[in-house]
Amino acid sequence: MAAAAASASPVINNLNPGQYVGFDSITRQIETKLLKRGFQFNVMVVGQTGLGKSTLVNTLFASQLIDSKGRFQPEEQSRSTTEIQTVSHVVQENGVRLRLNIVDTPGFGDLVNNDGCWEPIVKYIKDQHSAYLRKELTAMRDKYIVDTRVHACVYFINPSGHGLRPIDVIVMKKLAEVVNVIPVIAKSDSLTLTEREAFKSRIASELAYHQIKMYPFDAEDDERDEREINEGVRETLPFAIIGSQKTLNVNGTQVRGRKTRWGVIDVENEDHCEFVKLRNFLTRTHLQDLIETTAQIHYEAFRSKQLLALKNQANSAKPQEAASP
Repeated sequence: MAAAAASASPVINNLNPGQYVGFDSITRQIETKLLKRGFQFNVMVVGQTGLGKSTLVNTLFASQLIDSKGRFQPEEQSRSTTEIQTVSHVVQENGVRLRLNIVDTPGFGDLVNNDGCWEPIVKYIKDQHSAYLRKELTAMRDKYIVDTRVHACVYFINPSGHGLRPIDVIVMKKLAEVVNVIPVIAKSDSLTLTEREAFKSRIASELAYHQIKMYPFDAEDDERDEREINEGVRETLPFAIIGSQKTLNVNGTQVRGRKTRWGVIDVENEDHCEFVKLRNFLTRTHLQDLIETTAQIHYEAFRSKQLLALKNQANSAKPQEAASP
């Protein structure tokens, strides 16, 4: 203990009072480089047909990224149930450039027999980890490896009011092992506020009962304020959301929402739904943490497993080589 204390470097607030060295500009230097390079965020959406996956993505990023039929271009034909496609967009806001990759899994769980229907999704996520690992292990690797690993998986729950389907439990448990899963109750305006709260509580209880670990996770090195924010997010899960790209006039104010015979549902009004909480969570408070968690937890687990398998394979091949004449 004494040796460790002696080796610790003292913190000097001012080398020479009145003189400015300038190393505190390192944060601006890092920011300039990062802004020049840009950022990348990969989001996967999973859910049944008709739950508003495309509408939510477009509403979240205030852009027409996918059309209402789940196509990336209007001339595209509707895609098959099990097909997985990725579309890339570069969006810019206040000088910050973000390359957004959206991984769409149309029609998930729509078949009569859904046995193993989650396997292509899990395989896709693992394939991105594998592709990144191959680039990382290349002798002449790129200075900046293009990151196609899925950073967030938004899982859409049918607003049935009854609870999770058995397939939801299986799929979320499989996905939670390889990606950050964020559950949302789609089209929550189909439920009354009382029904919505009861449904949210039931879903949260079922997730806990089945030990399905949702993002964000607990971390020992998190600061107190981070723990409090994450605890608040966990208490909110699943997010009850409504998506809409339509702009409506309400008392002279333009709002994004849906018009019903009872009035206008404003998607950005927290009294109507939790869309704003989800948007703030994904883009304003946890975007970087989602990227880091993907690299430090999910990818690291995959990487360790793959390298250990390669090591065991090499060790098992040595005796055979020694035995050969």
